[in-house]
Amino acid sequence: MEKSHKITALVPMRHHSQRVPGKNYRLLDGKPLYHHIITTLLDVPQINEILVDTDSIPVMDGLREHFPSVCVIDRPQHLRPDDVPMNEILKYDTGLAEADFYLQTHSTNPLLKAGTIASGIQTFLDSFPGYDSLFSVTRLQTRLYDQQGRAINHNPRELLQTQDLPPVYEENSCLYLFTRENLLRWNHRIGERPLLFEIDPSEAWDIDEELDFAVADFLSGRETRA
Repeated sequence: MEKSHKITALVPMRHHSQRVPGKNYRLLDGKPLYHHIITTLLDVPQINEILVDTDSIPVMDGLREHFPSVCVIDRPQHLRPDDVPMNEILKYDTGLAEADFYLQTHSTNPLLKAGTIASGIQTFLDSFPGYDSLFSVTRLQTRLYDQQGRAINHNPRELLQTQDLPPVYEENSCLYLFTRENLLRWNHRIGERPLLFEIDPSEAWDIDEELDFAVADFLSGRETRA
């Protein structure tokens, strides 16, 4: 990576969670959930600084105690309601910290590995400006239908084996890379020419429901035991 590129990691963390109460600071494999992604980001050599935007006092206090190098942004009141789009928060945060590129991830991706993030960054830098942004995806090779029961990615009369189906890709919310210029231009972290970066499903588990938390806790503990 060229040393001239400054990369800032952004990790938004809301105090309130509607479906998994207190999830950002609940214990997962013996540590508060947000500890996992912060520890991972600190191990990524291309990242110059980490910013956590939060309205959570427990998260703020824990970051200052355990991760003093992390910059804490006290989320302003007008950005705290549940219906505020993430893009508005990102525009606010990128306005506070100048960088060439911004990497955004979530505390709810605790299984994401530093090597995967580093690979995503290098892949993007090697492809820029041919691609103007990057987002991580999970490959799906399964039979999909729309709400009217119409096949999306296969011919039901052929009934191919699922491993032979053309893959489709799910945006897994684990990793985004973008510039502030494009964020403001398109009002989105995904630009006009995005690069899809495939990551292993074992790293892509996103905690959105109680079951997700239980599965991530099991998988994280299994890695620790290994």
